Amino acid sequence: MNEKLLGAFGEAAAAEYLRKKHYEILGMNYRCPLGELDIIARREGTVVFTEVKLRREGGYAGAAEAVTPAKQRKLRIAAESWLAENELEDVPCRFDVIEVYLERTGGRVKRIHQIEEAF
Repeated sequence: MNEKLLGAFGEAAAAEYLRKKHYEILGMNYRCPLGELDIIARREGTVVFTEVKLRREGGYAGAAEAVTPAKQRKLRIAAESWLAENELEDVPCRFDVIEVYLERTGGRVKRIHQIEEAF
């Protein structure tokens, strides 16, 4: 599976995980000139901007470690843009990271881990 398809697979798994936890999915793959948001969701009045990281189980680094300070800045800028476009500047929001781990062979989701308020 190529990188783009693998990323879409991970994002779909993360969105389904959030739905099962009673999040409302407001959007996916939002793009603006300075960044991209994988999943935008809402739960209990809070808008949650979610970065999805997919890895094979047993890798050397945790998926969340790929969300560097530079990536965090881009996510914040994209979130500000999305909030302004949707006239929601005054709602509570947070940034989460969802790690989607695949089995080493077979490509099935082995586990999903959500880090709330990751940064």
